Amino acid sequence: MIRCLVVDDEPLALHILEDYISKMPFLSLVKATTNPIEALQLVQEGGVDLVFLDVQMPELTGIQFLRIANGKAKVILTTAYPQYALEGYELDVIDYLLKPIAFDRFFKSVQKAQAIIQPSAKTEVKVEAVPAQNDFLSDFIFVKTEHKIQKVYLNDILFIEGLKDYISIFTPSERIITLQNMKKMEDALPERHFIRVHKSYIVSINKIDSIERSRIFIGDKVIPVGDTYRDDFFKIIDGKNI
Repeated sequence: MIRCLVVDDEPLALHILEDYISKMPFLSLVKATTNPIEALQLVQEGGVDLVFLDVQMPELTGIQFLRIANGKAKVILTTAYPQYALEGYELDVIDYLLKPIAFDRFFKSVQKAQAIIQPSAKTEVKVEAVPAQNDFLSDFIFVKTEHKIQKVYLNDILFIEGLKDYISIFTPSERIITLQNMKKMEDALPERHFIRVHKSYIVSINKIDSIERSRIFIGDKVIPVGDTYRDDFFKIIDGKNI
């Protein structure tokens, strides 16, 4: 069993990772805390194998935490700021998760952690512990809007449109606007259900009604398939043909 610690100054981020950890049979949550000083003490006492560590925290940044901990526990960084990735890898972190964190991306990361922390353990996870194709229907992400952090269920997403300084997430009932770039959102979404089809569009494969030449129809929305993305898109679609 890998003993885990979650450190983040955002309670919502703590809640998401607590939920994800509870789904993994080889992970055990020691503590989830907004206090990096308390977390550092637990690491120094040797009671933790793996830390999910936010980078931007007021009392002690994740990078400072890493330097003080000095390798006493393995670390997966979690942050909304990709510019810290290089420095984190130089400090020997296992992985770097960009928020909002999708479960399938978390799953890949902890499998990597298990291979490093428990190299003799079997890396296979029992089938019931791994999300089946439709289990993502209850999965979700959190996105920052103008006045709040909003929970968005992945099964509600029809498509995502990128504009200059923000993106729009379209669901059957609303349009959610968030200050985030398309690459970060693409990385956060489970690739078996979402695909980038244009520099400005990501679509939910399950929500596609029809395809005509290089146009995707989702409800009354017509989405173009860009030249750069066309081959990969049609390979996936052809693979789903019966």
